[in-house]
Amino acid sequence: MQSQNENNPPSGSSAYRPDPGYKDVFARTGGTSAFGTAPGDWQAMRKAGNKAMEALAGQAPQYPDIRTETFTTAAEDGTPLTRHYFYKDGIQPCSAIIYAHGGAMIMGSVSLFHSLIAQHVSGTGVPFLAVEYRKAPDEARGTTLAGDLCSGLQWLIQNAAKFGIDAARIALMGHSAGGGLAAGAAILAREKKLKVAMQLLIYPMLDDRNTDTENDAAVQPYLTFTHEDNYTGWSALLGDRVGTAHVLPVEAPARLTDFAGLAPAYIETGELDIFRNESIAYALDLSKAGVPVEFHLHRGVPHGYDNVPSAITERALADRFRVIRSL
Repeated sequence: MQSQNENNPPSGSSAYRPDPGYKDVFARTGGTSAFGTAPGDWQAMRKAGNKAMEALAGQAPQYPDIRTETFTTAAEDGTPLTRHYFYKDGIQPCSAIIYAHGGAMIMGSVSLFHSLIAQHVSGTGVPFLAVEYRKAPDEARGTTLAGDLCSGLQWLIQNAAKFGIDAARIALMGHSAGGGLAAGAAILAREKKLKVAMQLLIYPMLDDRNTDTENDAAVQPYLTFTHEDNYTGWSALLGDRVGTAHVLPVEAPARLTDFAGLAPAYIETGELDIFRNESIAYALDLSKAGVPVEFHLHRGVPHGYDNVPSAITERALADRFRVIRSL
């Protein structure tokens, strides 16, 4: 008989069977904030989150076949933004990815996600332009964050020939908050009539309303990012507008009602993630509007599952690499 820690859910949550490869993760979090901070305290969450990301980055593998170049260009409002171009030695690209890192809209940096980005470039040969977007609430708020990502798209389209890239084969991608920003930038790109080859949304942060508490009691013991953490990020981005009717789809893409004409989407999320249902709903709304969608729900794993070496992580990476190469 398997122990509860290995593969059997706690009493009352028999619908969910956590992947045994993540038992140490579940034991550490216990369904509480991974950051140990109070709801709304974005400064404490940023400090704790960046410290945790630094620890992960310090243990991450290196990819010696990957080179980087750094560019400073202006955002739409004239603010200088840093963009890091990751590319693989000896590969002549035709397509590219505009990338936004995770961090609940308030923390993280390209340098802290360097290994993850390099992993994807090494595995596909497709270069990534990682945008150092401004963070809420002290650097920017509202639509500015997605706008920073979209300005990276515009810049690369304008300079595609210099990099040997086909301007019609540039996609948007992000993890967590970055997935939400990628979705928001795809909406902005539609408004600006910019070509987006695809939007790759990895367990994306899409809905500021933070009210989807279905099955909370069952999922709670396995959360690595809680509703309280989510509130901290969204309130930093939106202020007093969070959860109200005065939020734009570019800010919180789950608010979108017209999905027609958006870029094809690849979306994946974990079953034990507060973003599960909003990711499913977003994929369904895109599909109903005639937008091609590939969707993956990975059973028994939490938010950020690809930080843990496992069979599910290998499968998720294989799917992402396949889709990125198809660009």
